[in-house]
Amino acid sequence: MAGGGLALAAAVGVWFWQTGSVSAGSEATEAALAAGIDGKEQKAIEAIVRDYILNNPEIIPEAVEILQNRQKAEVLNQVRDQIEAPFANAAWAGNPNGDVTVVEYSDFACPYCKQTTADIDRVLKEDNNIKVVFRELPILSEASNEAALMALAAAKQGKYFAFHKTMFATGRPTPSTIESAAREVGIDLAEARQFMGSSEAQKEIQANIEMARKLEFTGTPAWVVGEESAVGAVGYDGLKEMIADARASK
Repeated sequence: MAGGGLALAAAVGVWFWQTGSVSAGSEATEAALAAGIDGKEQKAIEAIVRDYILNNPEIIPEAVEILQNRQKAEVLNQVRDQIEAPFANAAWAGNPNGDVTVVEYSDFACPYCKQTTADIDRVLKEDNNIKVVFRELPILSEASNEAALMALAAAKQGKYFAFHKTMFATGRPTPSTIESAAREVGIDLAEARQFMGSSEAQKEIQANIEMARKLEFTGTPAWVVGEESAVGAVGYDGLKEMIADARASK
C-alpha cells in the first residue's frame, strides 16, 4: 500500500478510534465485504493501520483537525445565508455584489478588533470585489453592548460603517465616547436611543451571540470567509489568504 493510501487508511482508523462506535465498525465490515475484502484481509488491513498509527502518532491530531474543519464547513454552509445578510441591509462595506463575503464578529471594547480596522480598510482599497459584513458581538462589557446597540441604530439610519470606524477611532466605549462618535457621524440620537431599546435590536445581539456559540467562537474578532472560520486578529495577510482560499474553492 502506498504512503498516501496508508495515511488515508490511518485517518479512517483514527475516526473509528475517536467514535468508539460499534455501528461504525459494522459499517466498515459491510463496506469491506461489498468491496470484495474477506474477514482475513480486513484483519490484515486493520493491523497495518494500527501499526501505522502507532509508528506515526502525529497523524492523530492532523486527522482530528481535518475532521473538525469539515464539520465546521458543514455548519457554515447551513447558516451562510443568515450570517452574510447584513443587519438592516446596511452593516456592510465594499462591493455589494462582491464574489467573496468576509464576515467579521467584533466588540468595540476589543483592542484586537480595533487593530483589524486598518486591515479591513486596506483589503477594501486593494480589492474591489469584496463585501465585508459586520456583526456585533459585545461580550466584554456593558459599555460594549451599548456601543453595539448604537451601531445597530446607525445601521437603521444608513450610517453603520461611518459609526463603526469612528467608534473604534474614538476610544474604548463609554457613554461619552459612544455619544461623541454618534454625533460625529450625524446620527439622530433621539431616534437612535429609541431603537436601542427595541426588541429588534435586542434580538439581533442575542442572535449574534447564539451564532457565535454555534460556530464555537471563543473571542473577538471572529471571521467567516467562504468555508473557513477563525478567531483573533488574523492580520492583513491572514485575511488575504482566507479570501484567496474562498475564491479558489468556487
